[in-house]
Amino acid sequence: MKLDTAGTGAGLPAEGDLKKAAAAWEKLMGGGGMTGWLELPRRMKDSEADISAAAAEIMDSSRALVVIGIGGSYLGARAAAEALDAQGAELIYVGKDMSPRTYRDAARQLEDKDFSVAVISKSGTTVESAIALRVFRQLLDKKYGPSAGKRIYAVTDPEKGALRRMARENGWKSFPIPPDVGGRYSVLSAVGLLPMAAAGIDIHSVLDGARDAMEEYSDGNPENPVWQYAAVRNALYSAGKKTELFSAYEPSLGYFLEWLKQLFGESEGKEGKGIFPASAVFTTDLHSMGQYIQQGERNLMQTVIYAEDVLCDMEIPYDEEDADGLNYLTGKKLSWVRRKAFEGTLQAHVAGGVPVNVIEVPELCGEELGRLFCFFQLACGLSGHMLGVDPFNQPGVEEYKSRMFSLLGRPGYV
Repeated sequence: MKLDTAGTGAGLPAEGDLKKAAAAWEKLMGGGGMTGWLELPRRMKDSEADISAAAAEIMDSSRALVVIGIGGSYLGARAAAEALDAQGAELIYVGKDMSPRTYRDAARQLEDKDFSVAVISKSGTTVESAIALRVFRQLLDKKYGPSAGKRIYAVTDPEKGALRRMARENGWKSFPIPPDVGGRYSVLSAVGLLPMAAAGIDIHSVLDGARDAMEEYSDGNPENPVWQYAAVRNALYSAGKKTELFSAYEPSLGYFLEWLKQLFGESEGKEGKGIFPASAVFTTDLHSMGQYIQQGERNLMQTVIYAEDVLCDMEIPYDEEDADGLNYLTGKKLSWVRRKAFEGTLQAHVAGGVPVNVIEVPELCGEELGRLFCFFQLACGLSGHMLGVDPFNQPGVEEYKSRMFSLLGRPGYV
């Protein structure tokens, strides 16, 4: 991958920003607290075989895997499965909302399929995930009887919590979530790797790319792309660019953008600070949001992830009538047209006052996705420290939970 900040017009950071970035980088790489994710690419090397074996077991017995989780418990796996065009077990996502239609539609999808369940929750008491486990455990019991437990895989805290206790008491196969890794930084643990592997993704290649990225980006200096990106976005934030629009020209990266929104939103949005993360998939959203991006309030910065090769292509055919006047494109690759749309939009946005970072990826493959996961996690941690907040907690999330539990009548909250 390659970072290009030329479209931001930010220039070189001032000496004060250099010192600020250096201090933040030292704090990030010092480890401790919830920074276990820094070691995940290396640490998970010993777990690859066990995760792959469980995934093979799932694919042998099931056409579908129900992935129960919300936020960081499912977004990373879904981002990978859609970006890499996975061809293994079909992944069906529940526990990500409270819509009865989600449950109904998932149950309908499973009516004529053998399926297994992967429940992903550090505590096991997150309301959305816990309800989903009750519902789909009941479906498993009805379909498979006493052998249903062999189809449940738990990814949870290694020692404590409701889900760990349930897995232990029922003999479910389980994998740990490291205690020093928060949900939004957990994609390269079993949280993301088990569903990825069950979907047919080569997790070895994903981890290889992640390990290469961690080695390449380990130096905190102005030549480090992670450092450059974090410094530029913080300089733009100080200049009044309060919203970052993450965008891609490949619809299969849509859930990667959703993963980014949680990563940055939950890490930076606190103490009255933080860049608001938004997303758009182009060229589709250019026909709905393009006008605002081009001429709306000038509080936007943009980060484009452009994947050059998505492992397939097509030529534009000749049409004898040429009623649409497009015969001048005959024989051109669709990827070439998409590239020109990207280049034209980049020029227009920069001219219209939108600073644009561009991250180019040569192809959508496991290695590049692993690199992207690590790049953005490092950049997010560094950005949070530069902003002066703790990028690894989320105290504001507990506020809505307490109020919801009170309204639900949960003991101890009424």
